[in-house]
Amino acid sequence: MKERLLISKMRSEAKDPVQYTLQTEQGDLRVNDWIGQTITIADTGRRFCTQCARPSKKLFQQGYCYPCYRKLQECNLCVIHPERCRVMEGCCPENDWAHRHCHASQILYLSYTSGLKVGITQEKNCPSRWIDQGAVAACAVMTASNRFLVGQVEVALKAFLADKTQWRTMLRESPEPPDLVAAWEQVLMQAELPLMDLIETYGDEDIGIIDNPMMQTFRYPLEKHPEKIMSHSLDKTPEVSGVLQGIKGQYLILDTGVMNIRKFTGYEVDITV
Repeated sequence: MKERLLISKMRSEAKDPVQYTLQTEQGDLRVNDWIGQTITIADTGRRFCTQCARPSKKLFQQGYCYPCYRKLQECNLCVIHPERCRVMEGCCPENDWAHRHCHASQILYLSYTSGLKVGITQEKNCPSRWIDQGAVAACAVMTASNRFLVGQVEVALKAFLADKTQWRTMLRESPEPPDLVAAWEQVLMQAELPLMDLIETYGDEDIGIIDNPMMQTFRYPLEKHPEKIMSHSLDKTPEVSGVLQGIKGQYLILDTGVMNIRKFTGYEVDITV
């Protein structure tokens, strides 16, 4: 099989194991079916902006040409730092992506990737957000009415929890997940004062603690965890090849190294299996 496509992040379904697909103009490719086979990803050298679709020599922030990167709200620093969101100041026009994105109800969650961490996302992004990060378990624990408020909660909890995934550790192992509900109860005791301050400041209608949170677990299609991790980059090596040993998060795990598919969004490639 040989297909030409523009790379975008793999779509995932929370089945046992997680099912992955890549989109092409001809339809979806079932990436799970490639496990155990040799795959080759050859960069054609062409790049296309995921927003305006025009060709670009270089892409920024996972798939944008420079003009789109400079003008789009999607590329603002507040996307990375939600605590800087200006949604409550009314800065974004109502027909803008940022207005819709930042006014949407948000959740704060605990997940176990390379360790216990805190994160935020819109409810509609679960569980795909957790799978993209390679979580073996996740649990929504709080809600907020907008992105600024959930960012404030996340900042308060960073004193007690990590907010980043160590991707190498995540790929090397899939440990039995801890009881995230019990872990959250412990965090609640530690962070009671800053959380209560936020709820009192903004109101319990805008920031809430979820009663009886439910933990969800994930198993990934992996034949073997990599012992020594070498990261493949199409910018350095335009052709990547190896036996696909598994998939976790947005990583293809080959016997020759690992490749973060999402990192190369907008790259045109030929995939041969």
